[in-house]
Amino acid sequence: MKKTSLIVLVIAASFLSGFAFKTIITKPANHSAKLKKVTGIGGIFFKCKDPKKMRDWYETNLGLSVNQYGSVFEWYQGADSTKKGFSQWSPFNEKTTYFEPSTKDFMINYRVENLKALVAELKTNNVTILDTIATYDYGKFIHILDAEGNKVELWEPNDIEYEKLGKQLGAKTTK
Repeated sequence: MKKTSLIVLVIAASFLSGFAFKTIITKPANHSAKLKKVTGIGGIFFKCKDPKKMRDWYETNLGLSVNQYGSVFEWYQGADSTKKGFSQWSPFNEKTTYFEPSTKDFMINYRVENLKALVAELKTNNVTILDTIATYDYGKFIHILDAEGNKVELWEPNDIEYEKLGKQLGAKTTK
């Protein structure tokens, strides 16, 4: 009985010693290094005098498939070439307030993973967050300001629902 207890004690002590040693020599995990941030361009938005005329010009001269919002570019994801991805190109009326508080004539939308975790990290870095996460069937959105006051839109996409929405609108994609 004493021999069995001694063996169990030695095994337990070895395990705990190994665990403690590994904990001591292992560097703490860098959480932000594991967080995948921007995964691509979700869209390019810009101001112009006549958005319809601009959409028509791009359709006629550059072959974009346009709809009332601009054009959707369809592509396949590099990490999994069986999954589609989408990027939006949209001309806005020059008088739009959608880009405010930025005074620039453009706004970039970035595709991201895990928007909630990214926003938490951005807050710890004192990044200006302009609103709260808005959730739709086709993804989650939030707006921030970059270091020069440019409004940036972050999008955690749901590409399956985004594609369904496009089909419901009768929109074609630019491939």
